[in-house]
Amino acid sequence: MQKTAVEINDITKVFGENKVLRGIDLSLNAGEVTVLMGANGAGKSTLVKVLCGVHKANGGTISLYGTPFTPATPAEAIRAGIVTVHQSINDGVIPDLDVASNLMLDSLAKPGGGFFLNKRKTRDAARKIAATMALKVDVTQPVSELGLADRQMVAIARAMAHKPKLLILDEPTSSLSAVEAARLFDLLDRLRDSGVAILYISHRMSDIRRIADRIVSMRDGKISGLFDQKPLDYEAAVDAMLGHSMSDVDLDIAAPGAPVLELKNLQIREGSRPFSLDLRANEVVAITGLVGSGKTELADILFGLAKPVSGEMTLRGAPYRPASQRQAIESGVFLCPKDRASNAVVQAFDITKNITIPFLDRHSSGTFLNKRSEQRTAERIVNDLGIVCQHESDEIGSLSGGNQQKVMVGRWLAEESSLLVLDEPFQGVDIKARRDIGQKIRETSKGRATVVMVAEMDEAVEIADRILVMNEQTVVGDHINKDIDMKQVLAEVAGQQSETMGNEHAS
Repeated sequence: MQKTAVEINDITKVFGENKVLRGIDLSLNAGEVTVLMGANGAGKSTLVKVLCGVHKANGGTISLYGTPFTPATPAEAIRAGIVTVHQSINDGVIPDLDVASNLMLDSLAKPGGGFFLNKRKTRDAARKIAATMALKVDVTQPVSELGLADRQMVAIARAMAHKPKLLILDEPTSSLSAVEAARLFDLLDRLRDSGVAILYISHRMSDIRRIADRIVSMRDGKISGLFDQKPLDYEAAVDAMLGHSMSDVDLDIAAPGAPVLELKNLQIREGSRPFSLDLRANEVVAITGLVGSGKTELADILFGLAKPVSGEMTLRGAPYRPASQRQAIESGVFLCPKDRASNAVVQAFDITKNITIPFLDRHSSGTFLNKRSEQRTAERIVNDLGIVCQHESDEIGSLSGGNQQKVMVGRWLAEESSLLVLDEPFQGVDIKARRDIGQKIRETSKGRATVVMVAEMDEAVEIADRILVMNEQTVVGDHINKDIDMKQVLAEVAGQQSETMGNEHAS
């Protein structure tokens, strides 16, 4: 019989008149991975913040291995063995410090721990922590110079240094490649075998199938379902999360219009195979592939953030080679980037400003900003995307992660474009929010070409008229989203594509 690590009884949390947690009862067992699913606003984040000392519960009790547990601060929770790796990577690392300092930061912060800093000992200790994660980075390198995936792995490695009793991970694979995710799963297997209780927040079916011992669904501040019978019933868990069955998406494949963007023999990296591609009006094209396959590099080229090695780009019949993001926007090419915390959300601005910031000239008369025009645009986007907020003037940081993502997508849907590129627009959102965002992208697609970069195949199938596969910085597969040979698509994702595909013209 498994030992209970954390016992949660009748936990409630209220913010003003808003009852966020409504009597949560949950046991987290040692040596077990519990996957927590819930739509935006279900209370997942609030529950985690109560567990890790950010919020104090209004009622109920928590015990840690039989001892009452009421952390007043995150530091107190960490000392007790409750360690959290947050979805926002920058919450887990300090970019200006080197890797060694990040990995050893909590030890250095202890009384007397950092008064006399021995860099050699610090780096040696950091290398040992990195080795447990198979993290192959230079510990003297600033974290700001690392890629997104390596920063995520540093944040996770830092959590491991605490030897947690309960490890909480919030969408930890959203920035990881398949190889890096596999490395994380191997580590979680070892932690589970050593008796650590793991609470894993995710909606990625590939993650859940690999790691879950049981699934817990939340809805409206309550536990709405617990599934621990093998094989785990994923569909029932999603139904419990949503409160109703989510039928399969039945797309009406759009008739493609005239070419909007034409790529001819485009080479996006030295040594990669050139490819050609037409993106047409009215068409939503999903580009899928593993992390590092070239999706983001292509998005950067289209938006003027990078230049191709060779090849030609034509936008509505005219040569297109943007020298900057501003030039791309003026040409009608918009990009919603991935990693909203680092590249998209402006924390100092409210919801309205976050939506209108790229288009302030369209809300201005001379040097005067028309605030009413901004507000009308924000109101429209909030209503269209179902963004949950009190008012458009709310701080962006007051929104859940999923609602922040809706704001970021809404920013680029607020104005008409010729080409809309969305890089991982469903990152960190629940299934319902994913469907809401996808529906709005398709509803507004007439007249423009739309490209959606996604890592998960189910996301591509839900939104696209056509699915392209990238591998090693080139296009290796092109499929109309109807009666798709999924085995062929997955083979292409894995790099087992036909040798001739990369030389074909994808259109």
